[in-house]
Amino acid sequence: MGDLHEEPRPRIATGHLAQHIGRPVCFVGRVEKVHPTGKLFVLSDGEGKHATVELSEPLEEEISGVVEVVGRVTNQATIMCVSYVQFREDKSPFDLEIYNEALKIIHEFPEYFPFGTGRNN
Repeated sequence: MGDLHEEPRPRIATGHLAQHIGRPVCFVGRVEKVHPTGKLFVLSDGEGKHATVELSEPLEEEISGVVEVVGRVTNQATIMCVSYVQFREDKSPFDLEIYNEALKIIHEFPEYFPFGTGRNN
């Protein structure tokens, strides 16, 4: 298995997890809960649906707000995180609902967004 950052990573919402098992993905959501062990957290997408993100090592920092996760979808339809980035929202908030609408368009018209869906045809 190569470096996950070098593979195509479709942007998905919670509703797409089951179709991407075993594949690399990019998921953007708002932090809802961090497990006390720091080895998993829950994100909500633009529709308010939850996705669980697993970490191989406990978090070393407090996370909150909107986070972009790159990882691989597990057999349990969770995301095994390889990296994450917290979005700064101090000057303008990130609108997850609009982002979710963009995801719907990307997945509805894969011929125009081949790298956004993981399908290259």
